[in-house]
Amino acid sequence: MSSFSVCVYCGSRAGRRPAFLQAATDLGHALAGAGMRLVYGAGDVGLMGAVARAAQAAGGETFGVIPTHLLSLEVGKRDLTSFIVTETMHERKKVMFMNSDAIVMLPGGAGSLDEFFEVLTWRQLGLHEKPVYLLDTEGYWDPMRSLLDHVVAEGFAEASLLGYYHSVPDVAGLMDALSAVRAPA
Repeated sequence: MSSFSVCVYCGSRAGRRPAFLQAATDLGHALAGAGMRLVYGAGDVGLMGAVARAAQAAGGETFGVIPTHLLSLEVGKRDLTSFIVTETMHERKKVMFMNSDAIVMLPGGAGSLDEFFEVLTWRQLGLHEKPVYLLDTEGYWDPMRSLLDHVVAEGFAEASLLGYYHSVPDVAGLMDALSAVRAPA
């Protein structure tokens, strides 16, 4: 079993830019190559499927969690190292979070935003100290980072909020950051 697990939030769609799919594939390969376990939403579609297939192809350990109601929509990937089916989305997010040492968010939509803001809020409230990273492929997360700056500037959060996540432009930078925080084996 891998001693370090990385929870990846990302789109169940591939997005419009080829760079998004490439980043997901590169991340899956890189996590496996570094001996880090992928924890993700157990889908076999979009960026979710790409990161998992790449991790598997590189011999990596995969831990997927999917709620019953998404088994067909997200094409539950049953050939993972661990495949867990939950009753609700809340349970899915909890199981993913509890089984990870770090959080990474690739490009995605409303579901990815929900997951990111939940762990960001938990960090703000002092409920965890896990590192949270945005893989900002081609500047995808720039508008959200601007929004968070605006939230702080308008007095709805302390400036410390901006230190609870880190933006990295590419998979190489992300892997450097993950390797730096990796728990001793």
